[in-house]
Amino acid sequence: MQIWRLCSNRHPMPDGEGARLTGGRWNFPGTTVVYASATLSLAFLELLVHVDLNLLPQDLITLSANVPDHVKIGTIHEAALPPNWRDYPAPEALQALGTDWVNRAKTAALSVPSVVIPHERNYLINPAHSDFRRIRWTEPRPFVWDSRLVE
Repeated sequence: MQIWRLCSNRHPMPDGEGARLTGGRWNFPGTTVVYASATLSLAFLELLVHVDLNLLPQDLITLSANVPDHVKIGTIHEAALPPNWRDYPAPEALQALGTDWVNRAKTAALSVPSVVIPHERNYLINPAHSDFRRIRWTEPRPFVWDSRLVE
């Protein structure tokens, strides 16, 4: 399976440090986790909901990773989530779910529904899991979006 990340070229390593420092929808601050998406277009949409289009970073890079079939991936289905799971800011219940998943370390990855497009999937990757080293990341490449987005 291939997954995608989109980030600033100042932070190209998929090490989960940003999520550890600031927390995210699926983790409390202090919990290291890498966020990724099933497609590059979803990764871009996930970024767009967090920034003003006129302030879209100019230094974006993309990387993809191959998650081998033998690396176990947990799944959280939308039906198992609280009714307010799409709220902003994110409900603490989601941060608790993701943080608990990291701490239990049963799988290296966790598939979760995207808030932006619930029928699509995002992936949490646990860098502390022993299978993390089996995930092969590509070299970062510059990401350029269509300028019509900000016209």
